[in-house]
Amino acid sequence: MLAITGASGQLGRLVIEQLLTKVPAEELVAVVRNPARVSDLAQAGVQVRTADYNDVAALTAAFSGVEKVLLISSSEVGQRVAQHRHVIEAAKKAGVKLIAYTSLLHATNSPLGLAAEHVATEQLLSESGIPFVLLRNGWYSENYLASLPPALQHGVFIGSAGEGKIAAAPRADYAAAAASVLTLDNQNGKVYELAGDDAWTLTELVAEISRQTGTPLHYQNLSEADFKAALLSAGLPEGLAAMLADSDIGASKGGLFDGQRQLSQLIGHPTEALSISVKKALVALNGG
Repeated sequence: MLAITGASGQLGRLVIEQLLTKVPAEELVAVVRNPARVSDLAQAGVQVRTADYNDVAALTAAFSGVEKVLLISSSEVGQRVAQHRHVIEAAKKAGVKLIAYTSLLHATNSPLGLAAEHVATEQLLSESGIPFVLLRNGWYSENYLASLPPALQHGVFIGSAGEGKIAAAPRADYAAAAASVLTLDNQNGKVYELAGDDAWTLTELVAEISRQTGTPLHYQNLSEADFKAALLSAGLPEGLAAMLADSDIGASKGGLFDGQRQLSQLIGHPTEALSISVKKALVALNGG
């Protein structure tokens, strides 16, 4: 059986959707905090088991009979290492034979502050004795496209990424990669640096949005402090604002670029083009 942690999240759900095209539903275990959020998966035949990253006993029970676990990194920045340690401990107790972990692109030499917890988790996996495979995910296109509404409202897209190239891809492409790795043999020890086929700057992203909407937009590059302040004024929590500003600075240093195309090789088709991602985001924004 295959277990997916954080299965009710945006990435987790997409992974399960992909896996349902490859393996029988009863061979899938969705590990979630709130089963009500995945009642549709239960109706489809997926086994839903309740556990969170802070409860080793519940996680151990959730992994009973499971051969492979996809450890989707926790969303709780600052608590990830402890939470991931719990998952790894539970997997070991349950006799799991492989853990696939969603890490960060080029984690060990990334300029992004986010990398530290991922590197620490990779070290925990290395020390665990459990076979593991690293899915070092680049940026999701959605991370930037979420800023469409305020950008269109104010005529300006703000950030701190300068002219750094960002090799992003939508979550669905990363989910397809995770599903592929979980259903392939001989994955122990592999490290995948996953990123979109085409890289773009925020200036190029804004130009594409302008082209598709007919709305004049420009990209305004801010200092890290000013970008964080702008995010705080928009209502984002302190930790999230600081993380996003730091990540943009990391992008300006090349931290979100990779040209190896390992993601498209793994999923068997090109990653989604920026123009398509923008089009989909605009359709969703307009209630389509």
